[in-house]
Amino acid sequence: MQAKSDRLAAVRRDGAKPSRRRSAGTRLPHAMRRAQILAKASEFFAEYGLTAQTRALAEVCGVSQRLLYSFFPSKSALIEEVYRSEIAGPFKSVWIAQLEDRSRPVADRLVTFYRDYYEGVLTRRWLRLFLYASLADVAMAPTYITAILSSMLETVVREAAAEPGLALPRDKAKTQEIGWVLHGAVSHLAIRRLIYGNTNPIAPGEVIRMQVQSFLAGLPAILPRTRAS
Repeated sequence: MQAKSDRLAAVRRDGAKPSRRRSAGTRLPHAMRRAQILAKASEFFAEYGLTAQTRALAEVCGVSQRLLYSFFPSKSALIEEVYRSEIAGPFKSVWIAQLEDRSRPVADRLVTFYRDYYEGVLTRRWLRLFLYASLADVAMAPTYITAILSSMLETVVREAAAEPGLALPRDKAKTQEIGWVLHGAVSHLAIRRLIYGNTNPIAPGEVIRMQVQSFLAGLPAILPRTRAS
């Protein structure tokens, strides 16, 4: 990745100059201004990393650091809001209910879920924020895994195992690791396409279908049959 200082300098070289501060007669309402700053911060951190200084962020937003801190009392508070809106926010709780709907074949449920997840969550901005946060030792990734992914991975494995009559491991950690086999494949697909710039012509939805089929075909090799089956 390009050095942070070079990338920040490029903001001005490329013509993306800091916006002018609004005059007193055109001040935005508090909630609107806060939302605007939060959106700019998400874009800024996704491009330049979470170690970038708030002084540069304030310039991009067209506000003073003092005004920035009047909306977010600290950089860590701002990053927490970025996590809530940009990392955890795109995940839809309805996806879990849809995964658990056994009126549909599990393969169809998994393909639908991961296509939606790929399109709705694994965007370029989301991936860059997530990766930058990990490199900066910011707790976005562990928090997201604990709060959202762990339960979701258990749901994926439970539903995938139920249809062919396979028994789940007693250890939740092992169940989650099995779920990572599929989830990791889909996540890395997004990284390859949106971060690495891979131009493979096969549509992501078709790759996801192949990944789901491969995952389901491999489950009987690692999970025993239930006694009932």
